[in-house]
Amino acid sequence: MSVDPTRVGVIVVAAGAGERLGHGIPKALVQCAGRTLLEHALDGVFAAAVAGHVRVVVPAGAAKLRSIVEAQRQPRVTVSAVDGGASRPESVRAGLDALPDDVDIVLVHDAARALTPPQVFRAVVTAVRNGAAAVVPGIAVSDTIKVVEGNTVTSTLDRTSLRAIQTPQGFDAATLRAAHGASRSDSVITDDAMLVESLGIPVSVGQGDPLAFKVTTPNDLMLAEALVHQARRYAREQQ
Repeated sequence: MSVDPTRVGVIVVAAGAGERLGHGIPKALVQCAGRTLLEHALDGVFAAAVAGHVRVVVPAGAAKLRSIVEAQRQPRVTVSAVDGGASRPESVRAGLDALPDDVDIVLVHDAARALTPPQVFRAVVTAVRNGAAAVVPGIAVSDTIKVVEGNTVTSTLDRTSLRAIQTPQGFDAATLRAAHGASRSDSVITDDAMLVESLGIPVSVGQGDPLAFKVTTPNDLMLAEALVHQARRYAREQQ
């Protein structure tokens, strides 16, 4: 089933403070191999070529991030910056409100997952277009996961049924709007799939990608920079 990009919107959440990275600036502004994490993230969004509308949610007053967004020029794609809120759900709602009313598929993506490959975006959009109300990409968990209370292990989870969930997460637009319209405490919400789950709507899991890891710590940033440099070397060798 074909996908009309004019009916697809992407909300890129770039409102994080990035405290654990320790750069003293919004995480999306942190440099990775000479370009900001936000620019890398937008590269993936645009390369996927699935959306006609991109809304980037930035911290209020973040002039540098706004200038990066406003500098984006893509054929047949509207791109704009939106001020975020005090919590992630509030920021996503701000992006959702900024999308055209006739958008019927919405992807929510974290700018911190800056190296997410284009094929992940395409797979998520296709799954929603084929009938899923909500789709999240995930990868198998390789570590042993234990439940701990205080300093004591209370149980060990069966990792064969666990998935580390990534973004972009894709939704039927009406479903996502309904989920964000329901009353709940934003403090316990860590992703948009949780909102949909709370309505009793099934969330499908598709195949994620190791490159869609979240840049949170200095070690994550070092890995991202190494991967970008490796990709550039490979591209030069193919020329």
